[in-house]
Amino acid sequence: MICLSEEAEMTKKYVVKLNKAEQEMLKSLTTTGTQRVRKIAYANVLLNAHAGWLDQQISEALRVSVPTIERLRQRFVEEGIEGVLTPRRVTRKYQHLLDGAQEAHLIALACGRAPAGHRRWSLRLLANEMVKLEYVDEISHETVRNVMDGNELKPWLKEEWCIPPEQNAEFVYHMEDVLDVYQRPFDPNRPLVCFDETPVQLISETRQTILMQPGQLERYDYEYCRQGSANLFIFFAPLQNWRHVKVTEHRTKKDWAWCMHDLVFKYFPNAERCVLVEDNLNTHSPAALYEVFEPAKAKSILDHLEFHFTPKHGSWLDMAEIEFSVLGRQCLHGYIPDIDTLARETLAWENERNGKGATVDWRFTTADARIRLKRLYPIINIKNSNVKESSPIKA
Repeated sequence: MICLSEEAEMTKKYVVKLNKAEQEMLKSLTTTGTQRVRKIAYANVLLNAHAGWLDQQISEALRVSVPTIERLRQRFVEEGIEGVLTPRRVTRKYQHLLDGAQEAHLIALACGRAPAGHRRWSLRLLANEMVKLEYVDEISHETVRNVMDGNELKPWLKEEWCIPPEQNAEFVYHMEDVLDVYQRPFDPNRPLVCFDETPVQLISETRQTILMQPGQLERYDYEYCRQGSANLFIFFAPLQNWRHVKVTEHRTKKDWAWCMHDLVFKYFPNAERCVLVEDNLNTHSPAALYEVFEPAKAKSILDHLEFHFTPKHGSWLDMAEIEFSVLGRQCLHGYIPDIDTLARETLAWENERNGKGATVDWRFTTADARIRLKRLYPIINIKNSNVKESSPIKA
């Protein structure tokens, strides 16, 4: 090993001196074979610098540039070993090549419809269009990326949402009806039950998953096979912290009718009447009960139900949708191959959530709706109204 002379070593601004513990730690790091190549190289730089090697000699031996070695010396003196071995994330600063008008043109393009033959804008497509329209002489897609990232508008982000119509009396009527039901005090003779349904895709893996082992992550194949679909009905009584998930093969009027039968005679047999909140779907028709049961049976079920339908584009008013959201995150994430597995998984989820007494704390009221959703309410012009007050009848 060639050592640096004392005179040359004194000219170094940042001198690497390692204690015994640091030397042992770095030697152990370089011999385990489980570290990143760069980390091992930097550890060897410190060991050789401590041994007195010239920077040029270290560079030739480890194939690390001399400026990098000088920076590592400085970081060791200023930050210690961790400062050298911990990778740094460098944030590049790009020159802002567009003026205000050019940036406005770029944002306007990105917010508009993409050209024919393209479903969406890409960075390169935006760059080419800027040049084509002569907004700029030249521009790279990376410049487009940085301008878009720094802008408050994000045209590529979209959110699926139920958009209700404005000034719609039908929507307002159903909305306030449901919100008023949610404000009723708890009555065991008239339990509040929210009802909803959702389809589930049944998907199986084509190859057996390799389970996790020490030093190896779990491995699964990207190929899968569709095994059909199933349907989930959910009953949710928020004031009683209770829910039940029913798994069926289809979503028909017959399936809905049997759900109403079970609600009345199986789940709440002692209730005077169940207050039911559900979506206004074509299968949720009280007439369907007469298509499935004898007239006396159908009438008996209807006499024990009080229907309240959410408005069209207002399914978010059904608290059962919140339960479905929790079910999807906690239970339905991943592959479910068949309907039997789906039934077992949902039953386990149901029992656990009921055991915890979980519920939904609904706080949105009619008073809130009249303020926050004012645009949904019809505008009544009292001055121009043709309705006149009736005059008193004279004797």
